[in-house]
Amino acid sequence: MTLTARDQTRRTVRGYHEARFRGDIAAAAAHVGEPFRFQSPFIDSGDRAGHLATLPGFVSIVTGVDLISELYGDAEATLVYDVHTATPAGTQRTAEHFRLTDGKIVAITLIFDAAPWQSMRAHIEP
Repeated sequence: MTLTARDQTRRTVRGYHEARFRGDIAAAAAHVGEPFRFQSPFIDSGDRAGHLATLPGFVSIVTGVDLISELYGDAEATLVYDVHTATPAGTQRTAEHFRLTDGKIVAITLIFDAAPWQSMRAHIEP
């Protein structure tokens, strides 16, 4: 069976998402291409290695993830999920948009309400 572009996008994005939240950074990295850009309310980075280096710290505060919705196109995807954290922010509703090139994630835009994180901002920014 041949994978469609949409199937490949799903496989790549879900592979990254699942690997990241189980703390398997090497497996997550296998889904990330170059050049790479990450944007969130706190971080705007074009550094693939830097992004991957931040994942263990983030995952260390995550207590669970509930996937709400997943939408896939040929070279883009959007996941909406609740991330439960062991922080004063508690549970955070999050939308994450991915762009892919040649089957690899080359851009991630993370969208969430940053207000609950303001008191922890100094510990989040690189």
